[in-house]
Amino acid sequence: MPDTPPRPSVLFVCVHNAGRSQMAAAFLTHLAGDRVQVRSAGSAPAGTVNPAVVEALAEIGIDISAEVPKVLTVEAVRASDVVITMGCGDTCPVFPGKRYLDWRLPDPAGQGVDAVRPIRDEIERRVRALLDEIAPTPRA
Repeated sequence: MPDTPPRPSVLFVCVHNAGRSQMAAAFLTHLAGDRVQVRSAGSAPAGTVNPAVVEALAEIGIDISAEVPKVLTVEAVRASDVVITMGCGDTCPVFPGKRYLDWRLPDPAGQGVDAVRPIRDEIERRVRALLDEIAPTPRA
């Protein structure tokens, strides 16, 4: 019986966990299915997910209306193979052996859906590239 490699785990972090990190987590979950464990969190979580972000994802068939911002914990970082920050500054704990990426993206906070769409599309592009790297689709 062949050994199955462990599922990679990815944590997306931004300040409020209401926009960029929610979009990135939704894309990775949508594209990877159960091949990747996905988490998102914020260093200072908002009360709700940005409505323009919910709308921009709904336009392409991804429903995050039930998501709620989550607080960043040391345990979430420790349990992740890849930690991707999006403007959380120095508040993200750093552990040896983890891979850290910083995605510099505009903050959708306070923006309408027209301003969120290009951010959404750039996040999708980056998530697809990350997925190809950490959990490529098995060849038949």
